[in-house]
Amino acid sequence: MVNMVKFDPIELELFKNIFISISEEMGAVLGRTSLSPNIKERKDFSCALFNKKGETFAQGSHIPVHLGAMPLSVQASLKTVHFEEGDLVILNDPYKGGTHLPDITCISPVFIEKNLSFFVANRAHHSDVGGKTPGSMPLATEIYQEGLIIPPLKLIQKGLLNSDIFNLILANVRTPEERKGDLLAQIAANEKGKQRLEEIIKKYGLKKLLRYTYLIQLYTEKILRKTIKDIPNGTYVFTDYMDDDGIKEKPIKIGVKLTIRNDEALIDFSSSSPQVEGNVNANFAVTYSAVLYVFRCLVEEDIPFNTGLMRPLKIKAPEGSILNALHPAATAGGNVETSQRIVDVLLGALSKAIPDNIPAASSGTMNNIAFGGYDPSRKRNFAYYETIGGGMGGSSDFPGLSGVHTHMTNSLNTPLEALENYFPLKIKKYCLRQGSGGKGQNTGGDGIIREYEFAVPVQLTIISERRKFAPYGAQGGKDGKKGKNILFSKGKKIHLKSKVNRKVQPGDVLRIETPGGGGYGSKK
Repeated sequence: MVNMVKFDPIELELFKNIFISISEEMGAVLGRTSLSPNIKERKDFSCALFNKKGETFAQGSHIPVHLGAMPLSVQASLKTVHFEEGDLVILNDPYKGGTHLPDITCISPVFIEKNLSFFVANRAHHSDVGGKTPGSMPLATEIYQEGLIIPPLKLIQKGLLNSDIFNLILANVRTPEERKGDLLAQIAANEKGKQRLEEIIKKYGLKKLLRYTYLIQLYTEKILRKTIKDIPNGTYVFTDYMDDDGIKEKPIKIGVKLTIRNDEALIDFSSSSPQVEGNVNANFAVTYSAVLYVFRCLVEEDIPFNTGLMRPLKIKAPEGSILNALHPAATAGGNVETSQRIVDVLLGALSKAIPDNIPAASSGTMNNIAFGGYDPSRKRNFAYYETIGGGMGGSSDFPGLSGVHTHMTNSLNTPLEALENYFPLKIKKYCLRQGSGGKGQNTGGDGIIREYEFAVPVQLTIISERRKFAPYGAQGGKDGKKGKNILFSKGKKIHLKSKVNRKVQPGDVLRIETPGGGGYGSKK
C-alpha cells in the first residue's frame, strides 16, 4: 500500500490542472497549425509532460493508445541520445517505444539552470510515411514494407534544424509538403509546452513543481490501488479472437488471465497467439497502453493519467507473441486493431469479477481506411487515412452510444465538406446503421454506414475487425452486429474481407458498415 506524504490538497488540484492545461494548449497549437485533415480535423494526436526519467506526470485528453505508450519512447530516447538544451528528438520506431510507423513522436527536453528537468512530447499520426501503399497501412509481412523507420535522432540540435534529416524524411513520403507542415506543427507544440513550463517554474519555483509532479503520480497510484482493492480477489480468465492477419484466414487468439491480489493486479497474456505473418502484431508499448487505459476506466475519481497508474499492475506478455512481437514483425494494424481486442478481453475478464461495473463490448475496431493516388485537377499526389466510429456497448446503467469512437481511439469525424475539399471523392452516404446494436436490457449503440465514391484511380487499404467475430453482449445481452466492407464496381456488389489492399477505379463506391455495440442484460 502507498503511504502518502503530507501535502496541500488544494495545491495538488491546482498543479494537476496547470499541468493538464499545458498539455491541452500544446494540442491546440498542434491541431491549429497542422496541414493534414487527419491531424487538423480528426485530432489524431496526443501531448504529454514527463519528468527527467521519462515518466508521465500529465497529459491532454487525447488518444489513449498514444499516451500510454509515449513514456517508453522518451525512455528509449534517453538510452541512445544525449539530450542538450535546444534539442528535439524525433522517432517512430515501434521497437523503440513507438506504436506504428505513421505515429511520429517529437520529444523536447526542458533545461532549468542548465540541468535536465523535464520533457515535453507529442505524437501525431501522419497520413503517409512511405511504404508499399499510400497511407502507410499496408498488408505487410515485415516492418520494412510499412514505411520509413526513424530511430531516436535529433531533428533539432541546440536550436538548429538538421535540414539533412528533415529532407531525408520528406524524400521518403508521398506527400512531402503536408508532412513538412505537420512536422513543423509538432515542433511548434513542443515549443509552447516548454514555454509554459518555464513560466510556471518562474512563478512557483522548481522545487515546488518537482514536488507536485511526484505527488501527482503518488496520488494516482494510491487511488488505483484503492480501486483494485475493491475488486474481489481471484483469477479471472477471458478469451476473444481477431478475424485474421490479412495474410492467412486463421483467427488470432487474444487471451488473458487476470489475477487480483489485494491492491495489485497481474495481467497475464501468455495464452495469446504467437506473432503472425501479417501486420496486426502489437509491440509491448501498445499492450502496456491498452492495459493502462482499462484500469484508468475503472477509477471513478477524476485522477490524472500518469505513470503512477502502472505501479500496481504487472503485465506478462511473452516475447514473440501477438502482444509483444519481435523485430521485424509488421505492426501497422497492431496499434489500431489489436489494442482494441486487448481492451475487450481485459474488460471481459473484469466482467466476471465486477459484472455491474463492466459494459458489453463496443465495436472493437477502428475501421481503418487508407487510400491515395494522383489528383490531375490539382496536379499532385494525395494520401489519406481515417478511422470510422461504431457502436458503444450497453452497460448496467445506460444504452450504448451510437456512431462514436471508443476505447483506444479518441479521434473525431472528418467533416464531409473538408474531406471532399481535400480529395477527389464524394461521400454518398453517412448515417447510423440502424438496428446494429445488440438487444438487451440496455441495447448496444448502432454502428455507422459510410460510402466513398472515388473520382480517380485509387490504391485502397482497409484494416478492420469484427467482420467474423461479433462484439459480445454482457450479462445476457445479445451480441452487436458484425461489420461489413462492400465495394460496388461496374454494377457488381463485391463483399470484401476484413483486411484489403486493392485498386479501385473512378465511379467505384466503397461502403463500410461498422459493428454495433453489444447489449447488456436480458431484456425484460
